[in-house]
Amino acid sequence: MVPADYHVAELDSRFDLRDMLGLRGRAAWLFLLILEATIALYMIRNFGESPQWAALLGTVLILSAGALVVVVPVDPLPLPLALFAAAAGPVATALTVMTPSADTVHYSVWSAFASSYVLAVLVLRGRVRTAWAGVAGIAGVLLVAGMTAHLQSNTVVGSLVPIGTVAAISVFSMVMAPMQRSLRLLREDAMMRAASEATMAAADSERTRQLARLDRVARPILERIADGAELTAAEREECRLLEAELRDGLRAPQLMTDELSGAARGARARGVEVVLLDDGGFAGVPEWVRKRVIDAATRELDAANTGSVTVRVLPLGRRVLATVLAHAPDHDCRTEIDTDGQVSVTD
Repeated sequence: MVPADYHVAELDSRFDLRDMLGLRGRAAWLFLLILEATIALYMIRNFGESPQWAALLGTVLILSAGALVVVVPVDPLPLPLALFAAAAGPVATALTVMTPSADTVHYSVWSAFASSYVLAVLVLRGRVRTAWAGVAGIAGVLLVAGMTAHLQSNTVVGSLVPIGTVAAISVFSMVMAPMQRSLRLLREDAMMRAASEATMAAADSERTRQLARLDRVARPILERIADGAELTAAEREECRLLEAELRDGLRAPQLMTDELSGAARGARARGVEVVLLDDGGFAGVPEWVRKRVIDAATRELDAANTGSVTVRVLPLGRRVLATVLAHAPDHDCRTEIDTDGQVSVTD
């Protein structure tokens, strides 16, 4: 993950430093456990040098910030959460150092050490400047505490050492940025190749299915034609119905179920003109809505004895999903099915 303060437009939330470091899934929870344990070990030392309420509140703040910077899955970390994590360190440090018990001189500032780990993780989550604002806040609190005699001067200097932790992680993040960008491009290329291979596999599977269907329904009659046999009237009628059925498979593949195909074949055998068209509207609807369209079309085909029946699936994005138009000498019927599965019939 490139730090959010550098080249924001080039960020790819699907692949960041957490992916490179393996901080996903169980590894992330193990990292969180270790981070929280480390923070607790540092903050527990404050209970001997600060009032209980201040030490407890400071501990809760740092532990909460540590949990947030690891658990929230969005990269870069949302700004309100990043600001909370950055502010937790200075506030916890102030609570455990600048307390009402001014007669106590602190010889070490454990909150600053614990906060440095939270701010380091904040850098990994893409909030470099926010993390350094937290470092500056902690430094400011320590300098004020040193001037007000809450801390010894050597303690103030020693407490600024954790700055090195955040600095090291910041440098590491910038050094890893070119590698992370290269790996992201390689990953995108691999995903594109996988998508292309999946498309080719799907096309090959569909072609194999269509060939198998053609072999199943057309082979017997084609073999008779190839043998030079004279076709009977019934066989010629079978050829007509078979040609129409194969045409339906090309024009309206999503309508081709055994139920609808049988109804269309029966209607054509009774002299009804049947047209099936599929313009792609089924791509955005649930399967039960598709079945409702097929059921409505099947009912009309089964009921038709003369005239024509046209079943059309409209293009994606229309309010009406499909129409079934039944035309007979004595009456016309129009059935519409919308994307919510509602059926309306107009005579």
